[in-house]
Amino acid sequence: MRTILISGASRGIGINIAHRELKNGNRISIGIRNLESIKGSIIDPDLWPNEKILINKYDASDKLSAKKWIKNTINKFGGFDTLINCSGILSKIPFLYKDEDEDEIMNTLNINFLAIWNLCRLSWEHLSQANNGRIIVLVSMSGKRSKGDLAAYSSSKFALMSLCQTMKNKGWEKNIRVTAICPSWVNTKMAENISSIEKTKMTQPEDIAEICSTILKLPTQSVPFEIALNCNHEI
Repeated sequence: MRTILISGASRGIGINIAHRELKNGNRISIGIRNLESIKGSIIDPDLWPNEKILINKYDASDKLSAKKWIKNTINKFGGFDTLINCSGILSKIPFLYKDEDEDEIMNTLNINFLAIWNLCRLSWEHLSQANNGRIIVLVSMSGKRSKGDLAAYSSSKFALMSLCQTMKNKGWEKNIRVTAICPSWVNTKMAENISSIEKTKMTQPEDIAEICSTILKLPTQSVPFEIALNCNHEI
């Protein structure tokens, strides 16, 4: 049985991962901004045994909330061995940005990169103690290549991919394995206005939950570092 922290579980991907791992018998500590957002959902705490799920207030822009979340998890479960990062925002700020766009650029970097770095940093000691720690990060194909002119978003994801590589190196001897999942379009709210590809032909949140479930069951020597998911042809 694993004890798993999941950030961004109110979003399509995170909520499906949390649901899948609850069904697998694992314990889940969820960090979300709006505690009311999961009421009536498939991970509503009223639907699951109290000893299996913990809901925490977590705002990626608030470092103190990350510390409180980890402390609450330790107090309830005694520790944890897995961290899954699903938090992220989309920005359409281009390379030739306007002066007034700088706040959005910094916010994109803070949410998509620095907040995840901070959460992994704060979790590191506990993952090290587990001797079988796992970190899974939803990066994006935009962390592997740049298409179009989404400069702020792509830059934040490239930085995140680099962080994953650094964590892989740092955690190797402590048996912490890191996996960066890099999907193209996923059928979530972020892609609701995309018309270039049908929603049914996008990667589905349930598919990513299945991938995460498989990763967590693999032995240490067989955990992939990078998984690229193509719902369309990449050139």
